[in-house]
Amino acid sequence: MDEEIRQKIIDEVNAITREDSFIQRDISDDEAREIISKEVFKRTKGLGISVSEKMELVNVVYNSIRKLDVLQPLVDDKTVTEIMINGPENIFVEKNGEITKLNTVFEDKKKLENLIQKIVSDVNRVVNESSPIVDARLKDGSRVNIVLPPIALNGPIITIRKFPDKPVTIERLIEFKSITEDIAVVLERMVKAKFNIFISGGTGSGKTTFLNALSNFIPRDERVITIEDSAELQIRNVDNLVRLETRNANTEGKGQISMRDLIKSSLRMRPDRIVVGEVRGAEALDMLQAMNTGHDGSLSTGHANSTGDMLSRLETMVLCGASFPIDAIRQQIASAIDIIVHLGRLRDRSRKVLEITEVLGYEGGRIHLNPLYAFKEEGETENGKIIGGLKRTQNKMINVEKFQMAGLSTEI
Repeated sequence: MDEEIRQKIIDEVNAITREDSFIQRDISDDEAREIISKEVFKRTKGLGISVSEKMELVNVVYNSIRKLDVLQPLVDDKTVTEIMINGPENIFVEKNGEITKLNTVFEDKKKLENLIQKIVSDVNRVVNESSPIVDARLKDGSRVNIVLPPIALNGPIITIRKFPDKPVTIERLIEFKSITEDIAVVLERMVKAKFNIFISGGTGSGKTTFLNALSNFIPRDERVITIEDSAELQIRNVDNLVRLETRNANTEGKGQISMRDLIKSSLRMRPDRIVVGEVRGAEALDMLQAMNTGHDGSLSTGHANSTGDMLSRLETMVLCGASFPIDAIRQQIASAIDIIVHLGRLRDRSRKVLEITEVLGYEGGRIHLNPLYAFKEEGETENGKIIGGLKRTQNKMINVEKFQMAGLSTEI
């Protein structure tokens, strides 16, 4: 099909379907597709265009109006894990750990801006020049970060982190060789025994995926409250589940609900466990206090390059919201967190558990750690895949009281 004819038909059908009578009517997606289909077939009559080409035009117009425009095929593509838009003409995707630039572009900057407003309005968020950064999510649960000019110098920026339709289970992580079956059994016992577990790792290391997998070890009869900036967790086996999500301020600067607000409120909701999607700032203090006040079995994640780095970052986060002495902060961290699971992305782009460490306590000005498992690299395959796995250290686990209280084996 001639590109000029193709674009002319798309523009004509777009013009018809963008009229107020079409947009404002409360019609279903199926009805919208039918209207668009009739218009496309009417305007292509006698042009020698095949049925498959006509259906392609229907999809283009439908996605432009009812879905995510040129991004919709990428969102539907199960092999794409991340979508990065750097302005209207630069779209990149990640597949199998590799990033490639696509030939796909937005028609113009206005189209991209309209799409951004559609995404944020669907989750009752606001983004504009005065508030140019926002986190949101798509209907399928994918995480979205948006940055607008003047902060973004090369046009509106969208980063979409996609998640699988079905949560990744521990069994799948074993298949991916992220952990072994023996270690999965140990982690399951830790969750059931109500150890407070913190998952650390760099960007893209799989923290949310791992948190999801661990969360599904929580006994079905417990009351669990999840707290997130943008709801991503998919806990399926807990009946008494409360999901809380932060809210940005409105255009008048009012109505903001922060992570700290949600954590404080959750303590009045009779939780058995609190699961905090990710701590990034002053809410770390509230999370630690919750762990220290009878809410054992809580889970959370944070960005860090190592287990020690995670402890330092938690100290900094707490200092953002309170002027406590550093000794008091370290004491809080050491008494709140039982286990740190550190994840990483290796040079072959595989995601692995690199370390499982017990937090022993605070003494002599520092938090004492007891590494239980550590990743050992044993070589590479011919195609560059790293050979190795998580190995048990010689260190004995010290704090096994929670295993004993839960009636579970203390052997790891």
